[in-house]
Amino acid sequence: MYIENITLKNYRSYKEASFKFSPNLNIIIGKNAQGKTNILEAIFYAIIGKSFRTSKDKEVINWNCQNAFIKAKFKKKYRDVIIEIFFDNNHKKSIKIDGISIKKIGELMENANAVFFSPDELKLVKESPDERRKFINIDISQTNKRYFYLIGRYEKVLANRNKLLKSSKDINVIKETIDIWDRALSDLAEKIYIERKKFITELSPYAKLAHKYITNNSEDIEIKYVSSFDEDYSKKMIKALQKNLEKDFKLGFTSVGVHRDDLDIFLNGVEVKNYGSQGQQRTVALSLKLAELEIIKNRMGEYPILLLDDVFSELDQDRRKKLLKFTSKTQTIITCTDFEDNISANKIYIKKEQL
Repeated sequence: MYIENITLKNYRSYKEASFKFSPNLNIIIGKNAQGKTNILEAIFYAIIGKSFRTSKDKEVINWNCQNAFIKAKFKKKYRDVIIEIFFDNNHKKSIKIDGISIKKIGELMENANAVFFSPDELKLVKESPDERRKFINIDISQTNKRYFYLIGRYEKVLANRNKLLKSSKDINVIKETIDIWDRALSDLAEKIYIERKKFITELSPYAKLAHKYITNNSEDIEIKYVSSFDEDYSKKMIKALQKNLEKDFKLGFTSVGVHRDDLDIFLNGVEVKNYGSQGQQRTVALSLKLAELEIIKNRMGEYPILLLDDVFSELDQDRRKKLLKFTSKTQTIITCTDFEDNISANKIYIKKEQL
């Protein structure tokens, strides 16, 4: 699949602009702070219904405007998909797929797919477990609506349990009803755990291949899903919730569950988060993203769009060539401030009149 075109109105720096893309390699060229990343963000927004840079929709609206609009056309193997998203400063958002309004963002999932990477993705390896869980959740959700709704339900039940923990100063009052939330939370957690384990099992060999290719076989990557429990997740989680009730009561939040799980990533047997160089951490993050391409291809029957934000500045010439060769099988859209004339690509220049 690939994106054929996108139209933006009052989106970030763009008053009104349209961009057409080649099914193969596209390079968006412009100066720093000229809005190159905004185009990639808008494409990803049209696919998952939210920004990868902010949780507040109003922040993507041009600063002196009241509303914004995205319209994107995607070409798939058996059909075309047109996605339109309108939002305003009053937190109203409406989404249409092929002209038909949808009620839930989850209905966007599986219509189009993309993988996004930028130098900021270093946080996927280096920072808190939240970033790694976000990576897993977004990737699985793109190919599995059921998982998207599971995560939403889990978060609601978790919020209700946490609210109950803070509702009384008497733990005996809380004990009267908390079992209901424990059972609901544990049941959802087991289903999420199963999907995540399946995803990491599928992802790992592709990440190994991508990493070996980029590093000329000099490094071996290993990925492990670190969970609170293993088999019989639901039963073990209920017992842990009961055991930790006094602790959770004092903390005011739930201390065990899939919302605490993580990934451990090793290079040649050494944990990359704490001991890898910044270059190694960046390459690991890129390998994980490239592995996503294969997962989505396996699950959806065609490759997703690959969005690469300013990656050329972080790679030497040899690794640039390797990356472009590796991604030649999918539509790739790259932003950069300059480019090599010998690269065959559809070149898109940011124009002042669009801003």
